[in-house]
Amino acid sequence: MTEHQLFIQTRFRSEVLERLLRVVRHRGFQVCKMNMNQTANGDNINIHLTVSSERPVNLLSSQLRKLVDVNSVEVHTQASQQIRA
Repeated sequence: MTEHQLFIQTRFRSEVLERLLRVVRHRGFQVCKMNMNQTANGDNINIHLTVSSERPVNLLSSQLRKLVDVNSVEVHTQASQQIRA
């Protein structure tokens, strides 16, 4: 599976995290790590999300960008891991 690291900046709303995670799940990605920090002014939050899937990450990033409160999404591909049976 390929891991991707996403850096997401959103407005600080109580429902934002729920919406983000719903989109991640519906697009077939699994959350591996997540870190969230509020900005100094308190209006925005920065979310660092590591997800894994065999699916192309642009399927996820394009949908996240469409969410109302999302300001920006940056994607970094980390590494490919092979699972042996």
